[in-house]
Amino acid sequence: MKHIVLSFALIILLCSCTSNASKSTITKEMAYEGVSNYCHSAYDWTVAEDNPDIMTLEMGEETDSAYQVVFRSYTGALVYFNVDKTSGSTKMVEYVPTLDIKNDAGTINLFDYI
Repeated sequence: MKHIVLSFALIILLCSCTSNASKSTITKEMAYEGVSNYCHSAYDWTVAEDNPDIMTLEMGEETDSAYQVVFRSYTGALVYFNVDKTSGSTKMVEYVPTLDIKNDAGTINLFDYI
């Protein structure tokens, strides 16, 4: 009888560990890497060859459900990439601070760029 109870307890423990692990499939490093790969394929980085500081990519705010990665273009525009930690679905919002204009810039699947 003890073996059955111990086996049952072990199964419950293993199931709870795997379900908790599946809740956060995207790590901060994966979010940064995927957005970086996307930005390098979608935007022209040649203008930053002589001065790499004019185009940057950095981590932004983090919530329980999403990471934010921020791309700054040489034009001064910012693109906020909001990466869902579970699905990898990434919403992009472009913001031009000098004009105070914010536009929805579409979505990508982060897994396509990792």
